[in-house]
Amino acid sequence: MIINHVRIFLEKETIEDGSIEVQNGKIIGVHEEAIQDEEAINGRGLNMLPGFIDTHIHGANGVDVMDGTSEALKVMAQTLPREGTTSFLPTTLTSESSQIEQALKTVADYDQNKGEAEILGAHVEGPFINEQKKGAQPAEHIRLPDVTLVRKWLESGVVKTMTLAPELDGANDVMRLLNDHAVVASAGHTDADYQTIRLARTHGLSQLTHLCNAMNGIHHREVGAVGAAALLDDLQSELIADGIHVVDPMLKLLYDMLGPEKITLITDSIRAKGLDHGTYTLGGQDVTVANGQATLSDGTLAGSVLMMNEAVKRMMDVAGASIHDVIQMASVNPAKQYGVWNEKGSIAVGKDADFVLVDGELTVYATYCKGVKAYERD
Repeated sequence: MIINHVRIFLEKETIEDGSIEVQNGKIIGVHEEAIQDEEAINGRGLNMLPGFIDTHIHGANGVDVMDGTSEALKVMAQTLPREGTTSFLPTTLTSESSQIEQALKTVADYDQNKGEAEILGAHVEGPFINEQKKGAQPAEHIRLPDVTLVRKWLESGVVKTMTLAPELDGANDVMRLLNDHAVVASAGHTDADYQTIRLARTHGLSQLTHLCNAMNGIHHREVGAVGAAALLDDLQSELIADGIHVVDPMLKLLYDMLGPEKITLITDSIRAKGLDHGTYTLGGQDVTVANGQATLSDGTLAGSVLMMNEAVKRMMDVAGASIHDVIQMASVNPAKQYGVWNEKGSIAVGKDADFVLVDGELTVYATYCKGVKAYERD
């Protein structure tokens, strides 16, 4: 496959009117001019960006990871390319161990199809969280960190990251175990202060889950977990850039403090994403979606209905990020954080042909997953 006349955003430069060659799902050529070929696709001057990688997503288009079925994963994998996402980590919810195990088994057994977003593994969110910061996580299933249980989950071979509260008894042992297995330990739904986060780094903590949400913010006498995100250079932070979980002025402040190298854009979306307003479920709880916001009956935010291209555009419009900066946050950082940088995260010869064609408003016109068109705008 050849695509001509596209503005290609490479890792450190931009080709204004170039072309790309793909063979067997890999990029085999990136050129500064069009290639003469009768079957070449005309990119019409659209922007070509590396595919987005969503590393924290519970559901979309009526399905949820905790449904525990391959059909649910298939719907997600086929739906996400419409927002430019070419890879993702299906994310579990605080639940009974058997339900989490079923979700992990489903991810492990999933038969990946051509022309859909690739499942890179799973993100286990909970149940080792602080009940005081539970958010929409079901309280009845919250428990203390358990190394034996984590070892069992790791046997699935698909766990890539785990969200837990590092201040809990047993958390240090779990974080060390995760680190030994090259699994990202992420602090979330936590009441940890700055010193606790700093100490957790020595036990393997390398990330914060949905920065600002379900954690302590910055105070002038205690900078909290959010302050740790800014002060600790080797700490990556997930961010839900929907203007709801984190308001626009805070998005701008975080971007200015952390810079694009330390932020990973996520959606944290639920099954309601892509559907009409109404009432849906999350972990057995009713969630009402209205005006782009998903909440429990008490007003607690319950995930999002955010699209990745919307998150990217908001960071550009609100925070002043450049296209190269948002590529860093939506593609480069997650690829490096989860060990797939050699295959994904940028447009380069030898990497997977995962890319998205967008206009200046970040409207998605086409998405390719390993060289197969997974979505095309009508």
